[in-house]
Amino acid sequence: MIRALVVDDSAVLRRLISNVLASDPEIEVVGTAVDGLDAIEKADVLRPDVVTLDVEMPRLDGLGAVKEISSRHPRLPVIMFSTLTEKGASATLQALSNGASDYVAKPTGATSFADALDIVRDELLPRVKALVAARRMVAAAPPRTVAPVKVTTSPEVLVVACSTGGPDALSAVLAELPSSFALPVLVTQHMPPVFTTQFATRLDRVSPLQVREAADGDVVRRGKVLLAPGDFHLRLSRSAGVVRATLDQGPRENFCRPAADPLLRSAAQVYGPGVLCLVLTGMGSDGLEGARTVVDQGGRVVVQDAATSVVWGMPGAVATAGLAHEVLPLGSIAARLAALSGAVAIG
Repeated sequence: MIRALVVDDSAVLRRLISNVLASDPEIEVVGTAVDGLDAIEKADVLRPDVVTLDVEMPRLDGLGAVKEISSRHPRLPVIMFSTLTEKGASATLQALSNGASDYVAKPTGATSFADALDIVRDELLPRVKALVAARRMVAAAPPRTVAPVKVTTSPEVLVVACSTGGPDALSAVLAELPSSFALPVLVTQHMPPVFTTQFATRLDRVSPLQVREAADGDVVRRGKVLLAPGDFHLRLSRSAGVVRATLDQGPRENFCRPAADPLLRSAAQVYGPGVLCLVLTGMGSDGLEGARTVVDQGGRVVVQDAATSVVWGMPGAVATAGLAHEVLPLGSIAARLAALSGAVAIG
């Protein structure tokens, strides 16, 4: 059984979240808490497998609580509940920096309690199971890699896919890339609107490269980072020798919009063997088919390893399918990307 602790100052939301979790036969709600101080105490006593945590609470808010809980229980998954507002996005991104594993948006658009239950159930249960499974994983099966090949084409673009755990992982990679990094960078991080705007601003502060949310028609330039905006797929197109970013609200892929597969596929179509693809931590398998297209076109794929991933879903799917040229710990990725970006012959 997965033991869950539910933390929220609203009795209605405590009941809603508890009902959603208890509806799954694999999950037991072992306790609830009404604020951050109560949460810290109950996490110590109850030793849950996962915590759901409100952002705004009296006495001690979610930002302070997650920092203390993560300090005392470093491997305990904490899922934040946030509002889809500018203030909520900023607080949630800070909570992720403070140690939270993921977040779920509060069902503000629900028309009934039953509707709210359905919305939270679809978003929360997969995250709880994926995060707890990752925590309990003692050792992953050795990943397959593609057969060694000599790649003689220098990379022309870096495309990045990430989801759960991605904000911290992406921040770490972009912060370590040199200011002389010569490739354009396109990123799909699973995130809703407003959150991506805030996230791009935060990335721009920590990276020597210029980072901003992509706009339809943006010219793709060397050394610039474009982040897919929430609720829009980001793709690439070439016309008259100029590569531009295009945005659309086509059907969700892998239950996501933005999804990584559309970006990876379009990059392979535009740049062929010139694609350098990076798949970071994330739940699910988005990016798998896109990585397959990249490899088919002669590009190179690097994925984050299991030990440093919050959830080895997306990178694991690529690696175990035999599509990864390299499987690297997070701390080694930026240096490797920098080396690859300047290579003439890569073996």
